Amino acid sequence: MNWIDRFPLSSLLLIAVFLGLAPFSPEPHLWEKLKMLAAGTLSRPIDIFDLLMHGSPLILVGIKLVRMRSNDGEENV
Repeated sequence: MNWIDRFPLSSLLLIAVFLGLAPFSPEPHLWEKLKMLAAGTLSRPIDIFDLLMHGSPLILVGIKLVRMRSNDGEENV
């Protein structure tokens, strides 16, 4: 996972915001797919792919932040 440590957080955030909100109208795909997941109607492969594509940058941001926090703790020891 060294590649994620080398990836700038600002770039990752920009990608996450852009893909998380795309398309901007009438409703972002990520929000639509999360509503479908909550309702139990997320069953078509294209919908699952959309959820993964639009949500994966947010997951990567979370992983990056956790790794940054754990690396800060190791430097202080």
